[in-house]
Amino acid sequence: MIPEAKSVKLIKIYFYVCQRYDADLKYHCERFSNNNQPELTDQEIMTIYLFAIEEEQRTKVKQTHRFANEYLRDWFPNIGSYAAFNNRINRLSGAFQGLGESLILKFKPADCSSKQSLLDSMLIIVCSGKRSSRVAPELVDKTYCSTKRLWYHGLKLHALGFQRKDTLPFPEQLLVTPASENDLNVFKQAWAGLNDRQFYGDKIYSDKPFFNRLKAQKNSVMFTPVKGIKGQSEWEKQFNKAADDLYSQAVSGVRQPIESFFNWLIEKTDIQRASKVRSTKGLLVHVFGKLAAAFISLIF
Repeated sequence: MIPEAKSVKLIKIYFYVCQRYDADLKYHCERFSNNNQPELTDQEIMTIYLFAIEEEQRTKVKQTHRFANEYLRDWFPNIGSYAAFNNRINRLSGAFQGLGESLILKFKPADCSSKQSLLDSMLIIVCSGKRSSRVAPELVDKTYCSTKRLWYHGLKLHALGFQRKDTLPFPEQLLVTPASENDLNVFKQAWAGLNDRQFYGDKIYSDKPFFNRLKAQKNSVMFTPVKGIKGQSEWEKQFNKAADDLYSQAVSGVRQPIESFFNWLIEKTDIQRASKVRSTKGLLVHVFGKLAAAFISLIF
C-alpha cells in the first residue's frame, strides 16, 4: 500500500495517460495479433513506470517492477514477471515520446519569454570509449566530451528553452542525436528559421558570418561568450580582455539556467546514464520515458 497523497497522484497520472492514450498514443503501439487485449494494459504499464520515477526515483526498469510488485499489487494485480514487464515497456517508446510532447505543449507556463531562448546539450552515455558499443548502432556513436574529459559512446540531448524569470527555462523543443553531432549544426538545421529571437548559447555556437545573415533575414541574434581568435597576438588579447570578460560573464549569467535545467533532469531521472540498456527499444524508452516522467509532475 502507498499513502493517500501518493494514491491521488497515481490516480491523476493514470487518468491523464488513459485520456492521451485514447486520443492518440494508442496509434504508436497498436497490436495486430490475437493478444491485443492483455490483462495488464499499456496504460497501466505507462502509469507504473511514470509514477515510480516521478514519485519514488526508481529510475531502473528492474527497480520499477520490484516497487510495483511490492506496493502496487492492490492497484495492478496482473503485473506478472520482470521479463514480461520489461518486454512490454520496450514496445512503448513511441507512446512515451508522444506523451512527453503533449505535456510540454499543453502545460507551457504563462511566464515563458517568446523573445529569449536558451540553448545547450547534454550527453547520454551508453558506455565508455574504452569499449565498443553493441547497443543501438544506428543511433549511437563515439565522441569526446571536453567538459568531462571523456571518450564515450552514446547520444546527445539538445534543448531549446524559453527563458523564464528567476526559475528554470521551459523546453520549447528537445532533440536527440548521435553523440558526435555538432551543436551548431543542430541549430542550423532545426532552429535557424525562428524569427525575432535572442538566442543565448556557449562558445560552440560561434559563427559570425552565419549569424550576421540570420540577423538580416530573420531578425534573430545569437549571444555567446567571446571566443578567442586563432593567431591573435597577446597584445590584442590583453587590450580587449576586460571588455571581453565582462561580456562573456553577462552572457554566461543569462544562459546558466539551461545548465540547471539539465542538472534537474539528471537528478530527477538519472537520464544521463544508460549503461544498463541492452537494445535499441530499451534506449528509446530510457530517453523518452524519462523525459515524460520528468514532466508528468506538470499535471499536479
